[in-house]
Amino acid sequence: MLRTYQYRLYLTNAQERAAAFLLVQARGVYNAALEQRITTYRDTGQGVTYPQQWAHFRDLRRANPETLGLLNASSLQHTLRRLDKAFAAFFARVKAGETPGFPRFKGANRFHSLEYSYGDGCKLRFDKANRALFYVQNIGEIKVKFHRPLPRNAAIKHAVLVRKTRKWYVNLQLELPDPEPRVAEGPAVGIDVGLKSLLALSDGPLVDNPRWLRASLAKLRAAQRHLSRCRKGSRGRQQAAFRVAKLHERVANQRRDFWHKTTSHLVKTYAVIALEDLALGFMTRNSHLALSAHDAGLALFRQLLTYKAEEAGTSVLTVNPANTSQLCSGCGKGVEKPLSVRVHDCPHCGLVLDRDINAARNILFKALPALKPARTERPGRNVGRWVIRALGSRRL
Repeated sequence: MLRTYQYRLYLTNAQERAAAFLLVQARGVYNAALEQRITTYRDTGQGVTYPQQWAHFRDLRRANPETLGLLNASSLQHTLRRLDKAFAAFFARVKAGETPGFPRFKGANRFHSLEYSYGDGCKLRFDKANRALFYVQNIGEIKVKFHRPLPRNAAIKHAVLVRKTRKWYVNLQLELPDPEPRVAEGPAVGIDVGLKSLLALSDGPLVDNPRWLRASLAKLRAAQRHLSRCRKGSRGRQQAAFRVAKLHERVANQRRDFWHKTTSHLVKTYAVIALEDLALGFMTRNSHLALSAHDAGLALFRQLLTYKAEEAGTSVLTVNPANTSQLCSGCGKGVEKPLSVRVHDCPHCGLVLDRDINAARNILFKALPALKPARTERPGRNVGRWVIRALGSRRL
């Protein structure tokens, strides 16, 4: 099981300059390696592989100890692998008939991270007062805001230094033993996702949409207009761009914090969670819904819910979304209504309730065949009393 823990780093002015210099060197390597691939293919018709580029830049690193030589060898390798992965993704898109998107050169505003193999050029340490320090080669020991301990039996595989809005973070990529199979205790719930209410639960509650981005649009408009008036390349433009980035960062932090708290509550409360097997791209491609869809962060909700449910022993099922809004959850008969009608009023059985809650109940009913006790795996692999495969539903 893989997990990433992020911690804030507090660099001194000297460390800030050293880290920025290493970032410049890594970006130069990436751009030079990209240019080498383009030039070699244009001149010879042959591609350049990662081992060939590593041999070239390894010798270049040894020949320039005061510049490129300050960059750790494993970090240099990871930078070259980043480019190699970009080309692999490019050729995969070409093969699939998608828009290719050729790898492009990185400007200073598009390259913000350094990756290390943990233990080679970086190390998490603790001083005599048990304060966390993160050592990075040619930068030194950096103060860490160690706000939560690492899990037991966690093996740190990689460390990624990231600069965001003039702040530095370290992402520790951990390898953990797979959690012991367990079954959560609690009821089952169906959840309908939307934009008016972010979540509607089959047992009644509605989770309101805070609309974080819309709440900051006035400040964003003012900041972006000021940015557009600044002369390109000027210090004033850098400051204006920083203010815009800070506003976006605040919105993203609010969204992530909300979804972390909401998903944690769900997996602690319910043993089975049923969702629609819904592709969210139709909302982001719709000019009327795109801003609200991006603001809601429903993909982030699915991502966080999935891994938290795995650790908590909660089963997450997805069902076919067809007709979940048009069927009556009371009698099962069809009640057609346009999207503008927000109340489900069944003329057949008289059931009246919120449209989204009605859909959430139908989602749960579709998942009910998957909740019957049965053995679906060989002994030792069945992790719960719930079937994890059923007609019309599948595991998330």
